[in-house]
Amino acid sequence: MKKAKILSVFFGILTVVLLCAMCADVAFSYARMLCAAEHCGASAPPSAAFLLAIPFGSAILISAALCLFFCKKYRSKSK
Repeated sequence: MKKAKILSVFFGILTVVLLCAMCADVAFSYARMLCAAEHCGASAPPSAAFLLAIPFGSAILISAALCLFFCKKYRSKSK
């Protein structure tokens, strides 16, 4: 019973951390690619940095689903 609550909190915190890390990483990569395109002549457009959001997004969805699963499991056991 307590294990489900701990796992629910863990995956909830992991979801928030992944969301913040995704925002920071995509923003940094976009700025770096924009600078490279303007000054160094990079061939990829800066919008290609948004492709980094795909693996982060899938990890965020999985983590959020696990958080909800363990939260429901905890609530059903505590009644």
